[in-house]
Amino acid sequence: MTIQLGLEVFLEETAAGLARKRLGLLACPSSVDRDLRNSVERLYRHPAIDLVALFGPEHGLRGEAQAGAPVATYQDALTGLPVHSLYGETRRPSPDMLRGLDAIIIDLQDGGVRFYTFLATALYAMEAAAPAGCAVILLDRPAPITGERVEGPMLDADFASFVGPCPMPIRYGMTIGELAQMANTEYGINCDLTVIPMAGWTREMWYDDTDLPFVPSSPNLPTLDAMILYPGTCLIEGSNLSEGRGSTKPFEYIGAPWIDALQLADQLNDLDLDGARFRPVYFVPTFSKYQGELCAGAHIHVTDRERFQPVAMILNLLQVLIANYPEDFAWRAPWAAGSKAPIDLLAGGTAIREGLDARTPVEELMASWGPGTEAFLRARQKYLLY
Repeated sequence: MTIQLGLEVFLEETAAGLARKRLGLLACPSSVDRDLRNSVERLYRHPAIDLVALFGPEHGLRGEAQAGAPVATYQDALTGLPVHSLYGETRRPSPDMLRGLDAIIIDLQDGGVRFYTFLATALYAMEAAAPAGCAVILLDRPAPITGERVEGPMLDADFASFVGPCPMPIRYGMTIGELAQMANTEYGINCDLTVIPMAGWTREMWYDDTDLPFVPSSPNLPTLDAMILYPGTCLIEGSNLSEGRGSTKPFEYIGAPWIDALQLADQLNDLDLDGARFRPVYFVPTFSKYQGELCAGAHIHVTDRERFQPVAMILNLLQVLIANYPEDFAWRAPWAAGSKAPIDLLAGGTAIREGLDARTPVEELMASWGPGTEAFLRARQKYLLY
């Protein structure tokens, strides 16, 4: 089935009506059309569009920066336009950045996961645009790990952050356009928002069910396999385990120097978790945790992605490691003085950390998510576009 991205629908049906409007564009390396042309190029060369400013999220407009690395504002070599960084001195467009713009166009490939920072960047841009009188035009893109599956605890509003901008489960089963509409209304952003839907996309599609090229939007999520695991394995960032950054399989390898890889793989396989198998793995990270040290652990293989539950899987893995290595395993300290523990920010509250520390069965933790999930599913229904 041929799918038209929001970018392509916009250029075909809407762009001509924006003549004489001064426009900004928030984009990333995966903001491409089916012919792999970036939206910066497509919009800059369009005769009816006056593109006057660019904005870049984490990793930068061109994807040159590693995770967590601040990005400076600079002049784009292709267009000569200023590129305002939203992952440097500020994570929100300032009034000066928006001054003179009639609208900001957002074209970001989201990950379908609450802590994927492009989502927060889009919502923060909407929040900044509202008081500035700047309209927002969001060009929708596929939910890469389907628009159906919802998993994980709801975010506690007290734990809202850049890795959890508003209440939703970890895996929320919506496109970025659908979630933007929901946040705009339900969470009081109230900007002048127009979402340009895709044509031909359906909710049950994984990204490789589409006819679109896969372009990584994060240097540490280079494959769809990594993105399928990410709703679970990103929680490893909140611990002293390596999540595989600096290896050839980030977010697919989990390890540390003090793990017995053979024992771990056997214990995890004995759990017979839905849609997953584990093999022993050994790797030496070239950067990030345990740089230059030999790590042992598990390579997570998804054998049936329709049955696989990444959050449940990682809670089982953590439970095994906490039991095996009570003296070695630890949760990471806060990233900044006075801030909350990273695991609590990623999990959206304290329940996962406290539950695992108390050896609460994973099934009990998952059961506690039920009421929040049901309320979210009811609330999101009227914002679904597909």
